Amino acid sequence: SQLQRVTNTFSAPSKTFDDIKRGNKSWWLPFLIFVVIGYIFFAAVSFKVGMQTVVDNQMKLMSEKQQEQMAKAPPEGREMSAKISLYITEGVFIASPLFVLAAAAIVSLVLWGTINFVFGGKARFGSIFAMWFFASLPSIFKSLLGIVVIFASNTPETFNIKNFAPTNVAAFLPVLETNKAVYALAGSLDAVTIWTLVLMGMGLATVAGVKRSSGYIAVFGWWAITVLWGVGAALIMG
Repeated sequence: SQLQRVTNTFSAPSKTFDDIKRGNKSWWLPFLIFVVIGYIFFAAVSFKVGMQTVVDNQMKLMSEKQQEQMAKAPPEGREMSAKISLYITEGVFIASPLFVLAAAAIVSLVLWGTINFVFGGKARFGSIFAMWFFASLPSIFKSLLGIVVIFASNTPETFNIKNFAPTNVAAFLPVLETNKAVYALAGSLDAVTIWTLVLMGMGLATVAGVKRSSGYIAVFGWWAITVLWGVGAALIMG
């Protein structure tokens, strides 16, 4: 059942991925879990921190070049930019289910091409799409931990929406004093992310019918590329 596959993802993940390989590609329950937890997190941020504070905190974390450009802008321009940032932030939260589906589709397409054409797998896109949802379930713990942190903290002015839970090395570094490239690299060393990648590598290999090492190489290879891309962008932005 859907519930068994969700629970097995944490206790016996190979059973979940074998079931998907046999053709049981339904993914509605993990998607529903993501949506519910996401909106609870949205409510916690709105109630305890405030969306305007979220935007203000992100503006404080901008690079010196960006802050200089913002300072040079006329007051009307700064006010308009702040409003647009607020609308975008709220819009991302509200439309989060669409972003989840888009992320699942894009990552699944990349992994489908990689495992089939590079490693000789025989996975169907629908199988990888379903596998992505179940393999990504550990991310709910990060959101739940973020909710705990939000209500346990009395300093909303330090809340960082881009790193809201202490599951990575960067969460323990002073964000303003740390080099942005170092902070980006430290942020990638995330326990929940590594857990998810391990499950995804296992699931990818299972549904594609290849060695498990091939699944890990494909998943962790793309992860390494995205990490290097993020660190490089942080270096460029200063």
